Amino acid sequence: MNTGVLTNAILEFPDNRLLIDLCGEFDRNLTDIEARTGSQILRRGNQLAVHGTEEAVAAAREVLNALYARLEQGREVGRSDIDREFRVQDTEAPDQQLEMFVGGKVEIKTRKKLVEPRTDAQKAYVRSLYENELGFGIGPAGTGKTYLAVAVGVNMLITGAVDKIILCRPAVEAGERLGFLPGTQEEKVDPYMQPLMDALNDFLPGKQLAKMREEKQVEIAPLAFMRGRTLSNAFVVLDEAQNATTMQMKMFLTRLGEGSRMVITGDRTQCDLPRGVPSGLADAERLLDTVPGISFNYFTGKDVVRHPLVAAIIEAYEQDGS
Repeated sequence: MNTGVLTNAILEFPDNRLLIDLCGEFDRNLTDIEARTGSQILRRGNQLAVHGTEEAVAAAREVLNALYARLEQGREVGRSDIDREFRVQDTEAPDQQLEMFVGGKVEIKTRKKLVEPRTDAQKAYVRSLYENELGFGIGPAGTGKTYLAVAVGVNMLITGAVDKIILCRPAVEAGERLGFLPGTQEEKVDPYMQPLMDALNDFLPGKQLAKMREEKQVEIAPLAFMRGRTLSNAFVVLDEAQNATTMQMKMFLTRLGEGSRMVITGDRTQCDLPRGVPSGLADAERLLDTVPGISFNYFTGKDVVRHPLVAAIIEAYEQDGS
């Protein structure tokens, strides 16, 4: 199917009372379906006009008809029901997503742009994130470890493969102590989370991202906030994992719930833990390397996609053993 061709579909629903329930309060249900499919849905009397690509319109039409049939049976429609209908559509989603690797060019579709891994290591990394429930991306700065992981997470969210994205980092001081920074606890933590926010802003429109954060479809939080949670049907990224202690890493890995995927990224050369405190990333490599279903992907200076000088800087430090 040609996903670039725009089309329209008119859906008619004979019972206007049920149509009101289908749309939801303040058209909340329609807004959710628009966000999940990339379509635009307008209500006209007892009809819904759906506009978008052929793929988006087909997906929205299938979900709307299924939800209306549910209402006809005397059942309610809520957010969980919308999520379930999308998951029913995407029961074959992982296999379909892996079709992108059949050709030579690999592109990850997000709301704002297509993201293309540039190196062989990056392509292998992206593939492993679709194939495995738990993946590690380890290497120097600028190699796209976090950026590509967030892109895959956004792709899985908008296709309905997961219900939410959770991004976290250890809030480890690198020269400044949190307690001496001005502002509330949230304001103190925000600078540590900003790189994750920057990636999300590249893939999702601002208003949509703000709405998703408000409704907890997208969460950004320090690693410590993960304790005690079970993360189900989520795409979870732990960034800067070299700054997690062994206990923190174990705590994080054991949060993995049903229907979730987890990505751990880190750079062993940029550990900010106090001297003598072992890195949880190193322990995870040692302990989990042979566990089935867990992938480890490694990057070098050749995979740096920032300014060319970054690759030269990394190479110089590697040669010096620093």
